[in-house]
Amino acid sequence: MRFKHEVKSILVIGMGRFGRHLARKLLELDNEVLVVDKREDMVQEMSEIMEDILIGDCTNEHVVKSLGVRNFDLCFVTIGDNFESSLIITSLLKKMGAKYIVTKSSRDVQADILKQIGADEVIYPERVLAEKLAVRISKPNIVDYIELTPEYVIFEIGVPLSWKGKTIASIDVRRRYQVSILCIKQYDQVMPMPEADYEFLGNEQIVISGKLMDMEKLMER
Repeated sequence: MRFKHEVKSILVIGMGRFGRHLARKLLELDNEVLVVDKREDMVQEMSEIMEDILIGDCTNEHVVKSLGVRNFDLCFVTIGDNFESSLIITSLLKKMGAKYIVTKSSRDVQADILKQIGADEVIYPERVLAEKLAVRISKPNIVDYIELTPEYVIFEIGVPLSWKGKTIASIDVRRRYQVSILCIKQYDQVMPMPEADYEFLGNEQIVISGKLMDMEKLMER
């Protein structure tokens, strides 16, 4: 299912593993994406799937200035193995008037510094992946999850076997389990905010939200 969205103009600096995956997905979602990397081999590899790609060392102020960063809705700095370069590039983007800067980091102390010199948002892709993997391994019935706060989460889980043949209303999900069903997924079909008379077939996946404590109780049952 595709959702209509406003096309964004996005700059991605750094074609490491994360940067490449990010750029591909952003392009797939019909955004306008320019990628930049100082390594010619990486640029050559990405040029097979992207048109807007440049070779350039963005720790050089003249290179960053030539990009016209004010014209981008988002600027990503996805250099994960060289903190000094991330720091310099983030600072230059801020200096050149970038609207919104997202910088990749691996440590909290680095994130604090990056925010101080201009990053609007700092992301930890390795940490997020590790945490999600740990949850999935520890609780195999969880397909995916999003932590909204330390207390509230969104889980995607398989429908409990005891729900097969029953409706949402008859199960009384909200009162009995203190969770909300956000959508029901079956193969490639998605049903957001299902009606109370929906009857479970038993092979669906449900996306539910609520307190972590209540979600765990539901899965135990």
